[in-house]
Amino acid sequence: MQRRILGQWAAAVGMAALALAAPARAQGFPSKTIKLVVPFPAGGGTDVMARALGDGLSRELGLTVIVENKAGAGTVIGNDMVAKSAPDGHTLLLTTSAIAIVPSLYPKLPYRADTDLVPVVLLGVAPNVAVVRAQSPIRSAKDLLERLRAEPGHLSYASAGNGTTTHLAAELLKNNTGLSMVHVPYRGASPAITDLLAGQIDVMFGTLPSVAPFIKSGKLRALGVTGGRRSPLLPDVPTFAESGAPGYEADVLYGVFATGGTPAAAIERLEAALRTAARSEGFKRRAEAEGLVLTLNGPADALRIQRAEEAKWRRLIKASGITAE
Repeated sequence: MQRRILGQWAAAVGMAALALAAPARAQGFPSKTIKLVVPFPAGGGTDVMARALGDGLSRELGLTVIVENKAGAGTVIGNDMVAKSAPDGHTLLLTTSAIAIVPSLYPKLPYRADTDLVPVVLLGVAPNVAVVRAQSPIRSAKDLLERLRAEPGHLSYASAGNGTTTHLAAELLKNNTGLSMVHVPYRGASPAITDLLAGQIDVMFGTLPSVAPFIKSGKLRALGVTGGRRSPLLPDVPTFAESGAPGYEADVLYGVFATGGTPAAAIERLEAALRTAARSEGFKRRAEAEGLVLTLNGPADALRIQRAEEAKWRRLIKASGITAE
């Protein structure tokens, strides 16, 4: 009997110790180098923002933050790396709306899209922009829509590739208006811009950073932005919604995600540190250059927005028959 009582007591103590262990680990966060994974190539806009954010995060947490680029498979490789990392808050993902798009483009993901990555902070939103070469007779977004109505399927448009935010922004415009353009996918923005300038295609939907230098130099003309509001970088360029496509909105979201199962205390610590880092002058300068408008939504709001984006892009991808390749 005494041995049984001692055994039960030891088991109870063990269970209590386990119950206390998780909060203790969370309270000890952070305890080592933070890895900020970017699922895009080095040197791109998201990578540049990640490095500026990492500097601020390092100051806030008092630890080294390393940015690691894991590009490939439409961001799936980088997503999977974070999804399969230890759920301790020390491996994070900085990504775009791609996180809400890939579940519909890649039905057999190597991770669970609904549980293996959880939002920490939605940093903000930025639009894509439709551009034409300076010599084009199309002067504005309104002109483009009128031309598409008059000549359905006659104009061609370029994007940075199948399933990218630039491609889906154009397809959503077609879907919402019932208008038609011929899609010409490229492997990135640079070759698309080259062919646009050469007159090989009529219109391009691009990210602001990729086309801004050409707009500034006068080689390209901005027609309209795809977001729900005008861009501070292009205040005179209207949205498509105000140019004859009411209800149309295709912003690009930027957010930081952690591995599913990360303790709530670590998420809270990260959220606070990321908010402060995002408000630093260094990050705000980089964000503004990318056309990012800060929103800094917390985990609950970010998850709600992410789910709404997933549903929107799922409907479009299914209706339009869009594939990754």
